[in-house]
Amino acid sequence: MSSSEEKGPLPVTPEKEVPPPQFTHGGDAINQHRDQEDFWTRNGLNLKSFQRRGDGASIDSLDRTMKARHLHMIAIGGSIGAGFFVGSGKALATGGPATLLIDFSIIGIMMFNTVYALGELAVMFPVSGGFYTYSTRFIDPSWGFAMGWNYVMQWSIVLPLELTVCGITIQYWTKDINVAVWITVFMFAIIIVNVFGTLGYAEEEFWSSVLKLGATVVFMIIAVVLVCGGGPEGSAYDEYSGGKLWQDPGAFANGFRGFCSVFVTAAFSFSGTELVGLAAAEARNPVRSLPGAIKQVFWRITLFYILGLTFIGLLVRHDDDRLLGGDNPYINVDASPFVLVGLDANLHGYDSFMNVIILVSVLSIGVSSVYGGSRTLTALSQQGYAPKIFSYIDRSGRPLISVLFVCAFGPLAYVNLSTSGVVVFDWLLALSGLAALFTWGSICLAHIRFRKAWARQGHTLDEIPFKAAGGVYGSYLGLILVILVLIAQLFVAICPVGGGFNDVEGFFKSYLALPVVIVFWIGGFVWKRTGWLRTDQIDVDTGRRELPWDEINEYRERLAQMPAWKRVLHTVFV
Repeated sequence: MSSSEEKGPLPVTPEKEVPPPQFTHGGDAINQHRDQEDFWTRNGLNLKSFQRRGDGASIDSLDRTMKARHLHMIAIGGSIGAGFFVGSGKALATGGPATLLIDFSIIGIMMFNTVYALGELAVMFPVSGGFYTYSTRFIDPSWGFAMGWNYVMQWSIVLPLELTVCGITIQYWTKDINVAVWITVFMFAIIIVNVFGTLGYAEEEFWSSVLKLGATVVFMIIAVVLVCGGGPEGSAYDEYSGGKLWQDPGAFANGFRGFCSVFVTAAFSFSGTELVGLAAAEARNPVRSLPGAIKQVFWRITLFYILGLTFIGLLVRHDDDRLLGGDNPYINVDASPFVLVGLDANLHGYDSFMNVIILVSVLSIGVSSVYGGSRTLTALSQQGYAPKIFSYIDRSGRPLISVLFVCAFGPLAYVNLSTSGVVVFDWLLALSGLAALFTWGSICLAHIRFRKAWARQGHTLDEIPFKAAGGVYGSYLGLILVILVLIAQLFVAICPVGGGFNDVEGFFKSYLALPVVIVFWIGGFVWKRTGWLRTDQIDVDTGRRELPWDEINEYRERLAQMPAWKRVLHTVFV
């Protein structure tokens, strides 16, 4: 088969003929295998479904039932959780409204470029179970080992954190029942969702994202009314306030230290945005659905984070003592600025409504943690980077042993109930707070190295079906921002917001993720004895997806005939 027959005519003919790559694509075979199973086995509802799948049980044997609507909603609201709804209160108290807006915008720009880079790689190279493999393939196998285990560790730790928030949230309404009971209930709920495998995760994320999106729109409408002075008579918002809180008590708090410290909260809030790339590998037709889903990230960043936090800064004083949230503001819903707005506006029931949204959001992140951690662990196992037992995939397409491994971290939530539990919680938070930054930086660097190897081996950009909006320069920007945020957090780890210098314990609570990643990197080197890949060592052909070039070229022709403004609209947003 010739190159043109396999890929269709390209808009710009290369100067030399590009040899046809050796594609591997098992999606149709996997879907056919699934269709051969009965309903109860397909959906993991009988004992037979727990048996090992008989088609080789590779990572490509994972279920492929996710639809375009699932990917779109995962991209828009899939990872909105406690970091945004609750942690933003501590960020406001620490840095002030201007810092809150600037820092979240910087992380948003970083994520925009990171997710687009991930989308380009995911469409080209379908990787089920973990995009850490892009680090292995384009950067350094040892670094890929570190990023894979770092990602598993991140989600394994997030699970007990989110379970704790679930239990504490219920106490907003009743404190008669021990938090441990609610932790158990929500842990059971997360397990039940994961029994349904990919489809269970996808449906849960779809409907929870719909709810979060609706609640955010409701908050925006209410916030506009309150800022304009339309609140109930006698409330804090019964007269026009505008930007008054930016003058008194001020736009910034705690100076440069406060500015740098908010970055870690913003990073924690954005954690999970990259899951859309992980989920795409379990979609029926990711070539069609992933690009559209990636473009929804823009709306999440602007609608949820930028606009939402702008209104928070206009409605809540950054010196409000309630924002401090007692022992740990990450798990105290009373410290949520979204709840405080309802209380100060005398909107009876609105605080409870927002707490329901927080509860759904946090539970959603708990489900995502099991999904993301288990798929990555299974991929690690099948790459030889983890024990083989984790490569077990059952007849319904679930990585069963990996799911059980991640769920086993859930009971750590009970530790927070003891007297010294807050200390343990702080250390767990320290492990997960910066972990995502290394993942994002690795995605950007992998994209940069892929583009360099792609050009070195004689390929053109016309052969890339979905290109990152910012190109390789966007990935450079994303990588630079990751490095700057890590430097800012290093400064805060040495010079905390309270003044003076940190002790050893305080330093590692702020920067524990770095030594952990270094340990993983050294472990990967000892295990695999591999180092940095030279450009000519990078393989850009093996495993490339077989693409519908006729459709792609037809779309490009239609795009080229559009006015400039419409091309930008379609390229970035549609």
